[in-house]
Amino acid sequence: MKEHTHVIGEEMDKLADDARALMAATADVAGEKVGQARQRLAVALERGKELYGQARAKAVEGAKVADAAVHEHPYKAIAIAAGVGALIGYMLARRCSSDRN
Repeated sequence: MKEHTHVIGEEMDKLADDARALMAATADVAGEKVGQARQRLAVALERGKELYGQARAKAVEGAKVADAAVHEHPYKAIAIAAGVGALIGYMLARRCSSDRN
């Protein structure tokens, strides 16, 4: 989970860097449409950073809550995980057997 979040963060950073590079490359280009596009890109970039920060904070908070719940009730967590796994396995097995027919 942590590795997946790290990869997403790196990709978001690359996207933001590319957007900044595009804005810098078009800084000397005159024209109303280019100026408007640069302005929209800057706003979208800032909004994306805000949303990513909020999503990351919620994910970290949710992970902490889940961790606390698992530590508080480890056997219940194991039983729930096993039940969900069995249900998913059953559904996949049915789907695979019906695809063969």
